[in-house]
Amino acid sequence: MKKAILFFLLFALHVTPYTLHVVHAQEAGLQKQELGKTHPREAMYYRRLAEGSVQCQLCPRNCPIPPGGTGFCRVRENVKGTLYTNAFSNPTAVHIDPIEKKPFFHFLPATASFSIATAGCNLRCLFCQNWEISQKSPKETYNFFLTPEAAAGLAKKAECASVAYTYSEPTNFYEYMLACAIEVKKLGLKNVYHSCGYINEKPLKELVKYLDAANIDLKGFSEDYYKEMSSASLAPVLETLKALKKNGVWVEITNLVIPTKNDDPEMIKEMCAWVVKNLGPDVPIHFSRFYPQYQLKNLPPTPVEALEKAVEIARSQGVLYCYIGNVPGHPAEDSYCHNCGKLLIDRFGYQISANNIVNGRCKYCKAQIPGVWK
Repeated sequence: MKKAILFFLLFALHVTPYTLHVVHAQEAGLQKQELGKTHPREAMYYRRLAEGSVQCQLCPRNCPIPPGGTGFCRVRENVKGTLYTNAFSNPTAVHIDPIEKKPFFHFLPATASFSIATAGCNLRCLFCQNWEISQKSPKETYNFFLTPEAAAGLAKKAECASVAYTYSEPTNFYEYMLACAIEVKKLGLKNVYHSCGYINEKPLKELVKYLDAANIDLKGFSEDYYKEMSSASLAPVLETLKALKKNGVWVEITNLVIPTKNDDPEMIKEMCAWVVKNLGPDVPIHFSRFYPQYQLKNLPPTPVEALEKAVEIARSQGVLYCYIGNVPGHPAEDSYCHNCGKLLIDRFGYQISANNIVNGRCKYCKAQIPGVWK
């Protein structure tokens, strides 16, 4: 069916929008606000400390924040002993994307996803692909006023199957994401997010009540790597993955393969073995090609051969579905039945030319294909 709305809000994010019927953002009721305009709201998950300080309890950093200070994410601000989020109803990016862009390859293929993001992040990845917004505060970006009710309504009007919390780190706009997710569910749509997985157990437990699918960036598989490249820790991410799987959220994993940093075959082998043991062989892994940008411009793009080697290792460890990303046209973009080996989904970039999954099963051998297909 013909889609109704597409927002080209490219001032803050270098992404390619889904090709749909185009209208101006203003026609949809979205108005760009003055630089740094926010709509503060009291944050969830914090506790008050002595002398007006607070401690945020949203993510594993558990930032102590003095009066007038902000957390590591640049989003949460202590105003006279009360913690506020500056990332509510003020996204800096709003798009309609193909679900394959998130990337989700086993979740409602060939459908559109209404995608939103605010500025800020609780990691400091040297290789960040959206650093223009993730490494800024909402007070430093141009934002739009978009309430959770309005976001859900626009997604429904645009005939999207889902709403995606993406581009930057959704954890940093947790309250907005949660409020949107509740409204989205009321309209019968799905909620998905692409996240670094750096979140505490209690807020995640609340979020999974409304979350249908998650693609988690498993950036590497050592504490040293996480510390050096992201100023973070691996262990909480692994706990998030296990919690998502346990609570019935469809999980896919993205691993950005960076030359000389996390491309060691033994590290990849260990990571894949952990995934199979703790999450199961049916969790797809996307090995994505790195391109030099942000603070890693000195490194070359990932050799395609290194990505092919990663796929080979994953399969040797029992991963049923593994893919190569950021290499349009590569055969490892396609899905093949784990049982009979025949082509299930033929992809080129974000486009699908054939889908041989019928009622969740391989058209040829009738094997059940892991995923969410309707």
